[in-house]
Amino acid sequence: MAAEGVKRARLKLALIGLFFALPFALAWVAYWLHWTPGRTGNYGALLQPPRQLPDGGLAALDGKPFSLASLHGKWVMLQFDAAACDAYCERKLYFMRQLRVAQGKDRDRVERVWILTDGGTPRRTLMSAIDGTYVVRAADGTVAAAFPPGGRVQDHIYLIDPHGNLMMRFPRDPNPSKMLKDLQRLLKISQIG
Repeated sequence: MAAEGVKRARLKLALIGLFFALPFALAWVAYWLHWTPGRTGNYGALLQPPRQLPDGGLAALDGKPFSLASLHGKWVMLQFDAAACDAYCERKLYFMRQLRVAQGKDRDRVERVWILTDGGTPRRTLMSAIDGTYVVRAADGTVAAAFPPGGRVQDHIYLIDPHGNLMMRFPRDPNPSKMLKDLQRLLKISQIG
C-alpha cells in the first residue's frame, strides 16, 4: 500500500512539473518555427518606422506660416483633402471631431488638422461645424511626400504622436468605434501628450 502512495505522489509531482514546463516548451517551439501572431491589438496600421514630419511647408488660411511642431506635446489626427470637401471628406472630419469629443477629460490632449490639397476655400458652414480644427494649406509637396506610399494620402486619417512622429494610418472608410479604442489605448498608456 505504501508503494502505491509513493507512485501517486511521484505522478502528481511529475504532472505539476509538466504543467509549469509546458508554456516554456510551447514558446521554444513557436520561436524555432518563426511563428508570429497574426493579429495585433490595434485597428490602425502602425507605420514602421515612425516618421518625423518636416517642420514647415504649411500655411494657415490667412497666409501665415503654420508648423506641425507647434502641436508637439499633443496627439494629432490629420487628413488631406480638397477645399471643396465631398461627402467622404466631411465624414472624416466628423469622425475626427467626434473621436476628440469622446475622449472626455482627455480631449485637450488631441488636436485635429486638415491639410488642404488645393488653393480653394472651404464652405463657411463646414468651417463652423469643425470649429477647433486647424485648417492649413500645403505650400509645397514636402509634407505630403513625407507620408508613406500605399494609396492616396486623401484616403486615410493619420495619427501623429506627441513627439511629432507620424505613427499610425487608419484605413479608408474607417470604423470609428475601432479608431476610438486605438486612441483611448494610446492616451491611457502614454505618459506624454
